[in-house]
Amino acid sequence: MKLLITGGAGFIGSALVRAAIAGGHHVVNVDKLTYASNLQNLTTVSSNPAYIFVKADICDAVAIAALFDQHKPDAVLHLAAESHVDRSIDNPAAFMQTNIMGTYHLLEASLIYFESLPADRQSIFRFIHVSTDEVFGSLDEKDAPFNCSTAYDPRSPYSASKASSDHLVQAWFHTYGLPVIISNCSNNYGPYQFPEKFIPLMILNGLIGKALPIYGKGENIRDWLFVDDHCRALLRMLEAGKVGETYLVGGNAESRNLDTVKLICQLLDEFNADSGTYSHTDLIEYVTDRPGHDLRYAIDFSITKTELNWQPTVLFTDGLKLTVKWYIENQSWWRPLLEHKRSTARSGLGRVK
Repeated sequence: MKLLITGGAGFIGSALVRAAIAGGHHVVNVDKLTYASNLQNLTTVSSNPAYIFVKADICDAVAIAALFDQHKPDAVLHLAAESHVDRSIDNPAAFMQTNIMGTYHLLEASLIYFESLPADRQSIFRFIHVSTDEVFGSLDEKDAPFNCSTAYDPRSPYSASKASSDHLVQAWFHTYGLPVIISNCSNNYGPYQFPEKFIPLMILNGLIGKALPIYGKGENIRDWLFVDDHCRALLRMLEAGKVGETYLVGGNAESRNLDTVKLICQLLDEFNADSGTYSHTDLIEYVTDRPGHDLRYAIDFSITKTELNWQPTVLFTDGLKLTVKWYIENQSWWRPLLEHKRSTARSGLGRVK
């Protein structure tokens, strides 16, 4: 199939592009190239004839319509989004624009294109919208995991913007008949993740001997999903997902933030990455909790397992070990990102989180 993937230069998007091409698909990668995008994530496929990159903003209705006219995709996998909760607290407007209005413009262009297709091509066209478990709010420690019937209860500007985009996608299905599938996933991790996210931030701070800041007491619980497992789930939705269905994708790997950081510290100690003599746990620092910090996320992915024959295959301990080793061995990828972050902060154009 020819796939139009939005946000394909980001962390999850680039992993999906690589997986799709490995699976025999052709990919048109549409990315605005914001701070969290990185075309170096795609060097292994950049010269592949099955891959095309187009720099475009999903909020640019004219540019997006032209993409459909030119490339005539068989499916859209929509991953382009602002996704960092802390940034959404500082600058919610960018999240409203990209996550809500960007999704709207993409839905409109997709519907016009879909309605122009002959019946045989309409039957295979899909719009897969990639969202987050954060739209469901927060769980207590003993609550049952989120499932497809869980009511939406977003707590941050980020999760509220993603909840809004989910509702738009559902509306375009029920009102206009656009063949959509929604995916709500738990926290992803793995190679190529931008350094401001929790796991790479802890790894890289540990590697350079900086403090490992943990909100509150580190009691917040997250379910961790290895990015390649997530991509397998998305491609299964493309192959066998039911139109109008929502699939939850989890890693079956709940962990307190403090426990996750301690595991990272153990791995850094084991690899002796900085040739130091201290334990990396000495770098742990507790900081004031952020506003609206959800206590726990957990995913019931039984429907995804039953209908798509999918389940996570990477154990959290194995995936985290692989991830730590990748960051140790790929300093040429992340050191320029940290230097750019420092220089931006010094220039007054931004601030270091």
